[in-house]
Amino acid sequence: MHRFMHRSGGRFQPGDNKKTLAQLKNGQSGTVVEIQGGRRMTDRLNALGIVPGKKITKTTAMLMRGPVTVEVDRAAVAIGFGMASRIIVRPDHAP
Repeated sequence: MHRFMHRSGGRFQPGDNKKTLAQLKNGQSGTVVEIQGGRRMTDRLNALGIVPGKKITKTTAMLMRGPVTVEVDRAAVAIGFGMASRIIVRPDHAP
């Protein structure tokens, strides 16, 4: 996590109530706040509908850094763990 915080220039602080998509629990939802990646990764995620401001739900994840399945706009999308680790979300609070 320290490596990730360093790469973001210190904007992602532990107390900010922000997490990476990879850190969300299965079934947990949140709003995409930021995508910390290059042009190609950002374009790929945009094509999948994963953009800042979009509501996203993590549906499943494999153990040991495997693919992460998310639901965005009522469609299931699988992305790699590396991509999921660069998508910053603000988790929704359970009612």
